[in-house]
Amino acid sequence: MDNSPQYLFLASGVNNGEGFWIVGIKNSDENILEDKKLLDCHRKELIGNESAKDILFAINLNIKNIYNELRINNYFIERPSIGISFDIPLYILENIFDFWFNTYKNKEAWETCLGLLKVRKRISLTNLIESESLKGNSKKWAVKIETLHSYVPNSLKIEKLNDPMWK
Repeated sequence: MDNSPQYLFLASGVNNGEGFWIVGIKNSDENILEDKKLLDCHRKELIGNESAKDILFAINLNIKNIYNELRINNYFIERPSIGISFDIPLYILENIFDFWFNTYKNKEAWETCLGLLKVRKRISLTNLIESESLKGNSKKWAVKIETLHSYVPNSLKIEKLNDPMWK
């Protein structure tokens, strides 16, 4: 597999009047700048293809976890046809991008954090942290990962009633 340098980026864009954030990979700086759907590039890092894919996986899983948590708690977040909702503030996405990009530089930290992120997909790490089930660096990283998942929108929860079965 070719491990040629790639740009891992975080950008804002618009498609048919609908705004979105996007985290992606492009093989050249010009491909980011020339993309007519993209407005501004907020983060851009040149790294190897395999590293970019690994980091992109972690970022996307982190964002998916946030979406799932919001859905479970009945918060409504618009889902654009492309990318990530503008309902999620830029600073949240920048923190996620920066954390996963910087953590990738330390193999041991990366493996621990990725494992915790996969656990976070199923359950909150808060109980593990509070129950002293995690020790040392695992606990430190779990606290950070839980913080990356702490976004709650200003909008009110939707109180959705289930439709009756007979309709």
